[in-house]
Amino acid sequence: MSVNKRSLKKVWDILVIILLNILIIVLVVSVATENAPATSVQVLSKLGSRSDEVRQIQRVLTRLGLYNGAIDGIYGVKTVNSVKQFQRNCGITVDGIAGPKTLLYLGLGSSSSNANQNDLYLLAKVIAAEGRGESYTGQVAIGAVVLNRVKHPSFPDSVSGVVYQEGAFTCIRDKNWNTEPNSTSRKAAQDALNGWDPSGGSIYYYNPAKTTNKWMKSRPVIVVIGSHVFCK
Repeated sequence: MSVNKRSLKKVWDILVIILLNILIIVLVVSVATENAPATSVQVLSKLGSRSDEVRQIQRVLTRLGLYNGAIDGIYGVKTVNSVKQFQRNCGITVDGIAGPKTLLYLGLGSSSSNANQNDLYLLAKVIAAEGRGESYTGQVAIGAVVLNRVKHPSFPDSVSGVVYQEGAFTCIRDKNWNTEPNSTSRKAAQDALNGWDPSGGSIYYYNPAKTTNKWMKSRPVIVVIGSHVFCK
């Protein structure tokens, strides 16, 4: 009996040690998890979402003439269909979800860092679509006009607001908007954001060979760069 008791005691001691080790491991993992930095989760606006971001999406889509519903921050069927049409126009995946790429094309971001990248991207897209065949200086000037409008009281106070303002840039409604910015247009956009303004403070520009608008042609000319006339 004494031998069996000693054996049982050894087994019990081993089990206690194993349980203690398991408890220590659980405690260590728990503490590490609590102290670990929060993982960034990409939140997508989609059917059923309710947020201020949804309102921003609806506002941009309204300016584009793609949405005529209430700007209520509710991602309903109308918003889904409008997002799908926007995605078709841009040549990106059509799923009705405002994911990272769709938000980028809309010029929307959830942080200042994202907003800066969105401004750069939208400027580059406008330059790529409007400045084909123009000199590098002429491309920077196009970006500068967008930024001059942002600062001007008569225009929206954001890059996305200026770009998507009704009737401001016809390129967003044609196939040229599908043109992805290249390294040159991105660099031109960055130079414009950094403060280079070859347009001399212009808030308008036009190609006299293509424009018949008498009001536009009546604006005071500041500079001519390539095929574009820049004016106030």
